[in-house]
Amino acid sequence: MKKQIKDTDYLAISARIRAMENMLLTQPRMEKILEARKEEEITKVLLDCNYFSGQFNPSEPAEMDAALTPVRGRMFADMLSGAPDARYVDVFRMKYDYHNTKALLKGQALGKDVDHILMDIGRVPLKELRTAISSGEIGGLPVCLGDAIVEAKDVLNTTRDPQLSDVLLDQWYYRDMLTVAKETGSSFLEGYVRTRIDGVNLRILVRTLRMGKNVDFMKGTLVEGGNVDVAAILKVGADRGNGLVELYGFTDLKEAAIEGASILKGGTMTQFEKLCDDGIAGYLAVAQTIPFGEAPLIGYMAAHETEFINLRILLIGRITGLSNDL
Repeated sequence: MKKQIKDTDYLAISARIRAMENMLLTQPRMEKILEARKEEEITKVLLDCNYFSGQFNPSEPAEMDAALTPVRGRMFADMLSGAPDARYVDVFRMKYDYHNTKALLKGQALGKDVDHILMDIGRVPLKELRTAISSGEIGGLPVCLGDAIVEAKDVLNTTRDPQLSDVLLDQWYYRDMLTVAKETGSSFLEGYVRTRIDGVNLRILVRTLRMGKNVDFMKGTLVEGGNVDVAAILKVGADRGNGLVELYGFTDLKEAAIEGASILKGGTMTQFEKLCDDGIAGYLAVAQTIPFGEAPLIGYMAAHETEFINLRILLIGRITGLSNDL
Protein backbone atom coordinates (compact mmCIF):
# COMPACT_ATOMS: atom_id res chain seq x y z
CA MET A 1 0.00 0.00 0.00
CA LYS A 2 1.29 3.43 -0.92
CA LYS A 3 2.30 5.60 2.04
CA GLN A 4 -0.18 8.38 2.76
CA ILE A 5 1.44 11.76 2.06
CA LYS A 6 0.99 14.38 4.78
CA ASP A 7 1.32 18.18 4.52
CA THR A 8 4.38 17.97 6.75
CA ASP A 9 6.14 15.89 4.10
CA TYR A 10 6.36 19.14 2.14
CA LEU A 11 8.15 21.11 4.87
CA ALA A 12 11.59 21.07 3.22
CA ILE A 13 10.47 21.88 -0.34
CA SER A 14 7.97 24.50 0.91
CA ALA A 15 10.80 26.32 2.69
CA ARG A 16 12.94 26.18 -0.45
CA ILE A 17 10.08 27.47 -2.59
CA ARG A 18 9.61 30.50 -0.33
CA ALA A 19 13.28 31.35 -0.91
CA MET A 20 13.04 30.70 -4.67
CA GLU A 21 10.01 32.98 -4.98
CA ASN A 22 12.36 35.90 -4.32
CA MET A 23 14.09 35.09 -7.61
CA LEU A 24 10.93 35.31 -9.72
CA LEU A 25 10.62 37.98 -12.40
CA THR A 26 8.68 40.61 -10.45
CA GLN A 27 6.86 43.59 -11.93
CA PRO A 28 9.82 45.96 -11.30
CA ARG A 29 12.18 43.49 -12.97
CA MET A 30 9.88 43.21 -15.97
CA GLU A 31 9.77 47.00 -16.17
CA LYS A 32 13.58 47.04 -16.31
CA ILE A 33 13.51 44.65 -19.26
CA LEU A 34 10.83 46.72 -20.96
CA GLU A 35 12.76 49.96 -20.58
CA ALA A 36 16.26 48.57 -21.20
CA ARG A 37 18.24 50.49 -23.81
CA LYS A 38 20.95 47.88 -24.20
CA GLU A 39 20.81 44.11 -24.42
CA GLU A 40 23.36 43.88 -21.61
CA GLU A 41 20.81 45.43 -19.24
CA ILE A 42 18.33 42.64 -20.05
CA THR A 43 20.96 39.96 -19.56
CA LYS A 44 21.86 41.41 -16.14
CA VAL A 45 18.23 41.26 -14.94
CA LEU A 46 17.92 37.64 -16.06
CA LEU A 47 21.22 36.70 -14.48
CA ASP A 48 20.01 38.25 -11.22
CA CYS A 49 16.94 35.98 -11.48
CA ASN A 50 19.24 32.97 -11.85
CA TYR A 51 18.15 32.35 -15.43
CA PHE A 52 21.47 31.61 -17.09
CA SER A 53 25.17 31.72 -16.76
CA GLY A 54 27.11 32.81 -19.80
CA GLN A 55 26.17 34.86 -22.84
CA PHE A 56 22.64 35.34 -24.16
CA ASN A 57 21.46 37.48 -27.07
CA PRO A 58 17.85 38.60 -26.35
CA SER A 59 17.44 39.96 -29.89
CA GLU A 60 17.68 36.53 -31.53
CA PRO A 61 14.45 34.44 -31.22
CA ALA A 62 16.17 31.08 -31.78
CA GLU A 63 18.86 31.88 -29.21
CA MET A 64 16.18 33.12 -26.80
CA ASP A 65 14.22 29.86 -26.95
CA ALA A 66 17.41 27.80 -26.70
CA ALA A 67 18.26 29.67 -23.48
CA LEU A 68 14.79 29.81 -21.88
CA THR A 69 13.56 26.23 -22.38
CA PRO A 70 16.32 24.57 -20.30
CA VAL A 71 15.51 26.97 -17.44
CA ARG A 72 11.97 25.60 -17.31
CA GLY A 73 13.34 22.06 -17.52
CA ARG A 74 15.71 22.65 -14.60
CA MET A 75 12.82 23.99 -12.53
CA PHE A 76 10.82 20.79 -13.17
CA ALA A 77 13.82 18.63 -12.26
CA ASP A 78 14.28 20.66 -9.08
CA MET A 79 10.63 20.25 -8.08
CA LEU A 80 10.68 16.52 -8.85
CA SER A 81 13.70 16.06 -6.59
CA GLY A 82 11.80 17.42 -3.59
CA ALA A 83 8.11 16.71 -4.21
CA PRO A 84 6.71 13.68 -2.33
CA ASP A 85 4.35 13.05 -5.27
CA ALA A 86 5.68 13.54 -8.82
CA ARG A 87 2.14 13.85 -10.19
CA TYR A 88 1.95 17.46 -8.96
CA VAL A 89 4.82 18.27 -11.29
CA ASP A 90 3.42 16.09 -14.08
CA VAL A 91 0.31 18.30 -14.28
CA PHE A 92 2.59 21.13 -15.43
CA ARG A 93 4.99 19.05 -17.53
CA MET A 94 2.27 17.41 -19.65
CA LYS A 95 1.70 20.70 -21.48
CA TYR A 96 4.91 19.99 -23.40
CA ASP A 97 3.89 16.41 -24.20
CA TYR A 98 0.85 17.75 -26.02
CA HIS A 99 2.75 20.62 -27.63
CA ASN A 100 5.30 18.16 -29.01
CA THR A 101 2.57 15.77 -30.12
CA LYS A 102 0.82 18.52 -32.10
CA ALA A 103 4.07 19.44 -33.81
CA LEU A 104 5.18 15.88 -34.56
CA LEU A 105 1.80 14.82 -35.97
CA LYS A 106 1.59 17.87 -38.22
CA GLY A 107 5.19 17.41 -39.29
CA GLN A 108 4.49 13.77 -40.14
CA ALA A 109 1.29 14.62 -42.05
CA LEU A 110 2.81 17.52 -44.00
CA GLY A 111 6.31 16.12 -44.42
CA LYS A 112 7.91 19.06 -42.60
CA ASP A 113 10.81 19.30 -40.16
CA VAL A 114 9.48 20.58 -36.81
CA ASP A 115 12.55 20.01 -34.64
CA HIS A 116 13.04 23.73 -34.05
CA ILE A 117 9.77 24.03 -32.11
CA LEU A 118 10.03 20.87 -30.00
CA MET A 119 10.66 21.16 -26.25
CA ASP A 120 12.16 18.18 -24.42
CA ILE A 121 10.80 19.02 -20.96
CA GLY A 122 7.59 16.97 -20.81
CA ARG A 123 6.81 13.76 -18.92
CA VAL A 124 7.78 11.69 -21.95
CA PRO A 125 11.32 12.10 -23.32
CA LEU A 126 11.15 13.54 -26.81
CA LYS A 127 12.95 10.57 -28.37
CA GLU A 128 10.39 8.15 -26.91
CA LEU A 129 7.45 10.29 -28.01
CA ARG A 130 8.81 10.62 -31.54
CA THR A 131 9.27 6.84 -31.79
CA ALA A 132 5.78 6.11 -30.42
CA ILE A 133 4.12 8.49 -32.89
CA SER A 134 6.05 7.24 -35.93
CA SER A 135 5.66 3.54 -35.05
CA GLY A 136 2.15 3.64 -33.61
CA GLU A 137 3.40 1.72 -30.55
CA ILE A 138 1.80 3.81 -27.79
CA GLY A 139 1.74 1.22 -25.00
CA GLY A 140 4.55 2.90 -23.05
CA LEU A 141 2.90 6.34 -23.00
CA PRO A 142 0.57 7.78 -20.32
CA VAL A 143 -2.91 6.43 -21.12
CA CYS A 144 -4.60 9.74 -21.99
CA LEU A 145 -1.71 10.83 -24.20
CA GLY A 146 -1.70 7.52 -26.05
CA ASP A 147 -5.45 7.67 -26.67
CA ALA A 148 -5.10 11.31 -27.77
CA ILE A 149 -2.47 10.39 -30.36
CA VAL A 150 -4.66 7.61 -31.82
CA GLU A 151 -7.68 9.94 -32.17
CA ALA A 152 -5.66 12.88 -33.48
CA LYS A 153 -4.00 10.68 -36.13
CA ASP A 154 -7.42 9.48 -37.22
CA VAL A 155 -8.70 13.07 -37.49
CA LEU A 156 -5.69 14.12 -39.54
CA ASN A 157 -5.96 11.11 -41.84
CA THR A 158 -9.70 11.67 -42.31
CA THR A 159 -9.91 15.46 -42.60
CA ARG A 160 -6.33 16.60 -43.35
CA ASP A 161 -7.19 19.53 -41.06
CA PRO A 162 -4.44 20.26 -38.47
CA GLN A 163 -6.70 22.72 -36.64
CA LEU A 164 -9.24 19.99 -35.85
CA SER A 165 -6.42 17.79 -34.64
CA ASP A 166 -5.16 20.59 -32.36
CA VAL A 167 -8.63 21.13 -30.87
CA LEU A 168 -8.91 17.42 -30.10
CA LEU A 169 -5.47 17.34 -28.50
CA ASP A 170 -6.32 20.38 -26.36
CA GLN A 171 -9.41 18.58 -25.07
CA TRP A 172 -7.34 15.51 -24.24
CA TYR A 173 -4.73 17.71 -22.54
CA TYR A 174 -7.24 19.14 -20.06
CA ARG A 175 -8.80 15.69 -19.56
CA ASP A 176 -5.33 14.35 -18.75
CA MET A 177 -4.67 17.24 -16.33
CA LEU A 178 -7.94 16.69 -14.50
CA THR A 179 -7.45 12.92 -14.33
CA VAL A 180 -4.00 13.26 -12.76
CA ALA A 181 -5.16 16.03 -10.41
CA LYS A 182 -8.00 13.83 -9.14
CA GLU A 183 -5.63 10.90 -8.66
CA THR A 184 -3.45 12.97 -6.33
CA GLY A 185 -6.41 13.59 -4.01
CA SER A 186 -5.51 17.30 -3.79
CA SER A 187 -8.61 19.49 -3.84
CA PHE A 188 -6.36 22.53 -4.39
CA LEU A 189 -4.78 21.06 -7.54
CA GLU A 190 -8.14 19.84 -8.83
CA GLY A 191 -9.61 23.29 -8.23
CA TYR A 192 -6.73 24.87 -10.17
CA VAL A 193 -7.32 22.59 -13.17
CA ARG A 194 -11.08 23.19 -13.11
CA THR A 195 -10.46 26.96 -13.02
CA ARG A 196 -8.10 26.60 -15.99
CA ILE A 197 -10.85 24.78 -17.89
CA ASP A 198 -13.34 27.52 -16.98
CA GLY A 199 -10.94 30.07 -18.47
CA VAL A 200 -10.54 28.08 -21.69
CA ASN A 201 -14.32 27.70 -22.11
CA LEU A 202 -15.00 31.37 -21.37
CA ARG A 203 -12.53 32.36 -24.07
CA ILE A 204 -14.16 29.94 -26.51
CA LEU A 205 -17.63 31.30 -25.71
CA VAL A 206 -16.65 34.94 -26.20
CA ARG A 207 -14.60 34.32 -29.35
CA THR A 208 -17.36 32.19 -30.91
CA LEU A 209 -19.99 34.86 -30.29
CA ARG A 210 -17.73 37.62 -31.65
CA MET A 211 -17.13 35.59 -34.83
CA GLY A 212 -20.86 35.06 -35.26
CA LYS A 213 -20.48 31.28 -35.21
CA ASN A 214 -23.31 29.00 -34.08
CA VAL A 215 -23.56 26.70 -31.06
CA ASP A 216 -22.65 23.62 -33.12
CA PHE A 217 -19.23 25.14 -33.76
CA MET A 218 -18.78 25.80 -30.06
CA LYS A 219 -19.94 22.33 -29.07
CA GLY A 220 -16.96 20.72 -30.76
CA THR A 221 -14.39 22.90 -29.00
CA LEU A 222 -15.54 23.21 -25.36
CA VAL A 223 -13.76 21.25 -22.64
CA GLU A 224 -15.57 19.14 -20.05
CA GLY A 225 -14.61 19.25 -16.37
CA GLY A 226 -14.80 22.90 -15.35
CA ASN A 227 -16.82 24.41 -12.52
CA VAL A 228 -19.22 25.80 -15.13
CA ASP A 229 -21.24 23.11 -16.88
CA VAL A 230 -20.77 22.84 -20.66
CA ALA A 231 -24.54 22.56 -21.21
CA ALA A 232 -25.02 25.90 -19.42
CA ILE A 233 -22.31 27.51 -21.59
CA LEU A 234 -24.03 26.25 -24.74
CA LYS A 235 -27.34 27.69 -23.52
CA VAL A 236 -25.76 31.13 -23.07
CA GLY A 237 -24.16 30.78 -26.49
CA ALA A 238 -27.51 29.96 -28.08
CA ASP A 239 -28.93 33.08 -26.41
CA ARG A 240 -26.16 35.22 -27.97
CA GLY A 241 -24.40 35.87 -24.67
CA ASN A 242 -27.35 36.73 -22.45
CA GLY A 243 -26.61 35.47 -18.94
CA LEU A 244 -22.83 35.28 -19.46
CA VAL A 245 -21.96 37.32 -16.37
CA GLU A 246 -24.39 35.39 -14.18
CA LEU A 247 -22.99 32.09 -15.48
CA TYR A 248 -19.47 32.91 -14.25
CA GLY A 249 -20.49 35.09 -11.32
CA PHE A 250 -19.64 32.45 -8.71
CA THR A 251 -16.17 31.74 -10.14
CA ASP A 252 -12.76 33.42 -10.04
CA LEU A 253 -13.46 34.54 -13.61
CA LYS A 254 -16.30 36.93 -12.75
CA GLU A 255 -14.36 40.06 -13.79
CA ALA A 256 -13.30 38.41 -17.03
CA ALA A 257 -16.92 37.49 -17.75
CA ILE A 258 -18.01 41.09 -17.21
CA GLU A 259 -15.38 42.27 -19.69
CA GLY A 260 -16.29 39.44 -22.07
CA ALA A 261 -19.94 40.51 -22.09
CA SER A 262 -18.85 44.08 -22.79
CA ILE A 263 -16.65 43.27 -25.79
CA LEU A 264 -19.42 41.28 -27.46
CA LYS A 265 -20.60 44.74 -28.48
CA GLY A 266 -17.17 45.68 -29.88
CA GLY A 267 -13.63 46.43 -28.73
CA THR A 268 -10.36 44.55 -28.38
CA MET A 269 -9.78 41.23 -26.65
CA THR A 270 -6.62 42.35 -24.84
CA GLN A 271 -8.09 43.26 -21.45
CA PHE A 272 -10.46 40.29 -21.54
CA GLU A 273 -7.57 37.87 -22.15
CA LYS A 274 -5.59 39.43 -19.30
CA LEU A 275 -8.55 39.19 -16.90
CA CYS A 276 -8.94 35.49 -17.73
CA ASP A 277 -5.32 34.97 -16.67
CA ASP A 278 -5.83 37.18 -13.61
CA GLY A 279 -8.79 35.04 -12.54
CA ILE A 280 -6.60 31.94 -12.48
CA ALA A 281 -3.91 33.88 -10.60
CA GLY A 282 -6.60 34.90 -8.11
CA TYR A 283 -7.40 31.26 -7.42
CA LEU A 284 -3.71 30.51 -6.86
CA ALA A 285 -3.19 33.50 -4.55
CA VAL A 286 -4.39 31.48 -1.57
CA ALA A 287 -1.21 29.40 -1.86
CA GLN A 288 0.68 32.39 -0.43
CA THR A 289 -1.25 32.02 2.83
CA ILE A 290 -0.52 28.29 3.25
CA PRO A 291 2.80 27.61 5.04
CA PHE A 292 3.44 24.11 3.69
CA GLY A 293 1.78 21.31 1.74
CA GLU A 294 1.21 20.87 -1.97
CA ALA A 295 -0.35 24.34 -2.45
CA PRO A 296 2.94 26.32 -2.32
CA LEU A 297 4.47 23.82 -4.77
CA ILE A 298 1.56 24.19 -7.20
CA GLY A 299 1.50 27.98 -6.79
CA TYR A 300 5.22 28.27 -7.50
CA MET A 301 5.10 26.12 -10.64
CA ALA A 302 2.13 28.11 -11.94
CA ALA A 303 3.94 31.39 -11.16
CA HIS A 304 7.04 30.15 -12.98
CA GLU A 305 4.91 29.27 -16.02
CA THR A 306 3.40 32.76 -16.02
CA GLU A 307 6.89 34.24 -15.72
CA PHE A 308 8.03 32.13 -18.67
CA ILE A 309 5.13 33.39 -20.82
CA ASN A 310 5.60 37.02 -19.74
CA LEU A 311 9.32 36.93 -20.47
CA ARG A 312 8.76 35.59 -23.98
CA ILE A 313 6.13 38.30 -24.58
CA LEU A 314 8.58 40.99 -23.44
CA LEU A 315 11.51 39.73 -25.49
CA ILE A 316 9.54 38.96 -28.66
CA GLY A 317 7.78 42.33 -28.31
CA ARG A 318 11.16 44.05 -28.28
CA ILE A 319 12.40 42.01 -31.25
CA THR A 320 9.31 42.87 -33.32
CA GLY A 321 9.34 46.53 -32.31
CA LEU A 322 6.09 46.68 -30.34
CA SER A 323 5.61 49.81 -28.25
CA ASN A 324 6.25 49.62 -24.50
CA ASP A 325 2.66 50.64 -23.76
CA LEU A 326 1.26 47.74 -25.80
